[in-house]
Amino acid sequence: MRQVVVHWALMVSAALVLAGCGLADSRSPVPEFMRAKAPDLPPPETPPDVKRLVREKLDSMFTAASNPRNVRVSPPLREVRGTGWIACVRAELTSVMGKPLGAETYRLIISGDAIADRRRAEPDDSCASESYEPIS
Repeated sequence: MRQVVVHWALMVSAALVLAGCGLADSRSPVPEFMRAKAPDLPPPETPPDVKRLVREKLDSMFTAASNPRNVRVSPPLREVRGTGWIACVRAELTSVMGKPLGAETYRLIISGDAIADRRRAEPDDSCASESYEPIS
């Protein structure tokens, strides 16, 4: 009976030691040959064509009553916390009452090949310092 208990204890100990080998990731404090290979980074995405996206979705970005004119976009920048892109759109708009509002700036979040979010640009956005090009 004692021999069986010792045999089981050795098997459990060996299993724990071998299981510990699976925990040695690329940043663990073990020798290099025992570490897991670091994962390969995905290839960088090509920047989206912001001019085309805005031109195709102009009616969903602005209401027809706002009569957007002189629509310009900034080059896309990588999103700091995420996998998408950020771009800014500036256009001359008209109010519902028909009075000119002047130039309004919006910040776009682009994911894949679609506009995921649009909101009015805030002072802490980088839209004020961007260079803009016409969409046509």
